[in-house]
Amino acid sequence: MFENLSNRLQDVFDRLSSSGRLTENDVDVVMREVRMALLEADVALPVVKDFVKRVKERAIGAEVTKSLKPGQMVVKIVHEELIETLGEAGSTKPHVIMLVGLQGAGKTTTAAKLATFLRRDGRQPHLIAADVYRPAAIDQIKTLGKQINVPVYDEGTNARPPDIAVRGVKAAAEAGAAVVIIDTAGRLQINETLMTELQQIKERTKPAEILLVADSMTGQEAVNIAQGFNERLGLTGLILTKVDGDARGGAAISMRAVTNVPIKFLATGEKLDGFEVFHPDRLASRILGMGDVMGLIEKAEEAYDEKEALKLQEKLMKNQFTLQDFLDQLRKMRKMGPISQILNMVPGLSKMQDQLPQQDEMEKNLKRVEAIICSMTLKERANPKIINASRKKRIAAGSGVEVRDVNQVLKQFRDMQTLMGQMRNGRFPKFPGMPGLPR
Repeated sequence: MFENLSNRLQDVFDRLSSSGRLTENDVDVVMREVRMALLEADVALPVVKDFVKRVKERAIGAEVTKSLKPGQMVVKIVHEELIETLGEAGSTKPHVIMLVGLQGAGKTTTAAKLATFLRRDGRQPHLIAADVYRPAAIDQIKTLGKQINVPVYDEGTNARPPDIAVRGVKAAAEAGAAVVIIDTAGRLQINETLMTELQQIKERTKPAEILLVADSMTGQEAVNIAQGFNERLGLTGLILTKVDGDARGGAAISMRAVTNVPIKFLATGEKLDGFEVFHPDRLASRILGMGDVMGLIEKAEEAYDEKEALKLQEKLMKNQFTLQDFLDQLRKMRKMGPISQILNMVPGLSKMQDQLPQQDEMEKNLKRVEAIICSMTLKERANPKIINASRKKRIAAGSGVEVRDVNQVLKQFRDMQTLMGQMRNGRFPKFPGMPGLPR
């Protein structure tokens, strides 16, 4: 979602780092570029003005003028001020959580994602279906609840939402639930009926958290939406959805700054595990193209067992890494999330996004590689050297691809083995390519 903003800022900083001592005029030129980059990313004008003012005051101060590397110091200041603008990391210890937002923002799916996240964190949540207006909303949340094995309280579409919410919280408390998530109705626009109903739910259920679920691709309108809900309900936090979409990213900065309400969670992708606690320092790093190493490590820790990792390391050191091992690692990597999102977390790779295939194409390539390896026998996976022309034809037919596709996977696998051998000998050559990804 931040690719355009990130690339624009990186271009500015590339020019900055190439210069020596900075003058006040240099800072003015840089901040004009930063200002334009933020405005083009749909960050609200008042937020941009305040941000640029704070950065400029620090950039022409002693901490830069006395620095041996003033260009890097300015980047550091911009990074710190982005963290300040984006706000504090969200708490994950609510009791009753009330989700609000416009229709189409993804509240119901987000409710299920939040429930999945909280259960992973050791708590058993309950869901309350209080959206009685949207067609099939109750069926949707009941289906999602069954899918993630989380209880859902509903009374159909005839009862009033405030009454449903009150009775739902009571039922959840009697069942011993530590967390209750209320899925409320949305509208295509903020209106008096919606707000009055939400205020009644708030007054009667006394939620510990009122979280606005906002589509990060909304743009400038996101600021007005956030202000409207905050003024009437007193929001405690924001959840941004579709943050992996093709948006300019200004909504995150604008909503946080205008409402002074912290962003607590980010929702990505379509899978129900695409949900994470918001870390302003990490997002600021991603905007500036510095990657998100900590986020990458956390995702890897979820997918990889420590004993398995040590076993894999031993195989690599002994040159015993096979196609079966590669298949296992490929499946684990796909569990970490969309490949484009993972690559975006690696420092320096965000600039390469335009050179890579689209997300759908990369997923298609990875699935093709998986199908090719799955069409091999265990003996072939353990020793690819035995795969002759007739075996290649059988593998290609079994996986629905051409023989040349099989050859490409085998060649790239051999390149990987060569790379690993060179690294064991203390040399670090350029990475030759990985099956399923472009060279």
